[in-house]
Amino acid sequence: MGTRLVEFEIAAAPPPRLDKALSRDVPEEASLSRTRLARLIESGAVSIDGQVVTDAKARVAEGAQVVISVEEAEDSHIGAEAIPLDVVFEDSDLIVINKPAGMVVHPAPGSPSGTLVNALLHHCGNDLSGVGGVKRPGIVHRIDKDTSGLLVVAKSDAAHQGLAEQFEAHSVERYYRAVCYGVPDANDPRLRGIRGVSFEAGNILRLTTQLARHKTDRQRQAVLFHGGRHAVTRARVVETFGTPAVLALLECWLETGRTHQIRVHMAHAGHGLVGDPVYGGKRKLPQRAISGEAAEAVRAFPRQALHAAVLGFVHPISGERLRFEAPLPKDMEDLISALRNPLS
Repeated sequence: MGTRLVEFEIAAAPPPRLDKALSRDVPEEASLSRTRLARLIESGAVSIDGQVVTDAKARVAEGAQVVISVEEAEDSHIGAEAIPLDVVFEDSDLIVINKPAGMVVHPAPGSPSGTLVNALLHHCGNDLSGVGGVKRPGIVHRIDKDTSGLLVVAKSDAAHQGLAEQFEAHSVERYYRAVCYGVPDANDPRLRGIRGVSFEAGNILRLTTQLARHKTDRQRQAVLFHGGRHAVTRARVVETFGTPAVLALLECWLETGRTHQIRVHMAHAGHGLVGDPVYGGKRKLPQRAISGEAAEAVRAFPRQALHAAVLGFVHPISGERLRFEAPLPKDMEDLISALRNPLS
């Protein structure tokens, strides 16, 4: 594996710490994130005026000559696979994908191949400059295997760092469409009695809890009020179905992004998603509330009815505000069409 030398000069008024000074002044095309720079300092790969410096807190003067020895990114151990992708946007730093339902994002023991990462390794090829020293796509967020919709992936270390910071700061815009049982309503006394459930102006449902892995079922997340990770979901009703209304199309948006967050929160509120195999997506509907065709479409829906429809963020390199929308996939369109059919 070869190495490349990144050489530059510390500009005026440097920050008091070496790691921060390097992060400020390293050339953008070097594609080195703060995290990667910290590791390079620690490993002895950074020289200041000809002397190796391994202390990230060391002071550095204006005009100091920096040389960083960077090992070229290794090829990933994950295999590249020629799987078609619906690419919504792509440049040298990142790629936005409209992921189909049924595709796992990252290889795992149960899904070693056929994943989004396998497909991206083939699609991007040599365009991957290396994330953490490995030629691999930088996964900064995930959506569940059977959830469809938008996902952004970094192609460089610097883009990965910038996107990760936005997700950590909860500044990324993420809107989902979902079909749930029942109709969340501020006038429902049952909802007012559920801990963690409240309503904001405009009949917007707000769910605020902690989430953690379930103690006995490792495939599930559990709602907690002590411990776990803070999670906030909001939802509003877009359309209702049935006479009386027994199902609803929701727009949901995330303040935080935890595993299964929308699915477990809506189930906690008693409005589980149609088709959700983990959180109770099969429910008996009142007879004659919807047509027989609609009832069969609900019964047969093979996955959680959840789609990541909108994704917005600041481009981590250019600073441009980007926003993408993905239309509902055919299976959810067909489900909604069936639910709109009048009773026969």
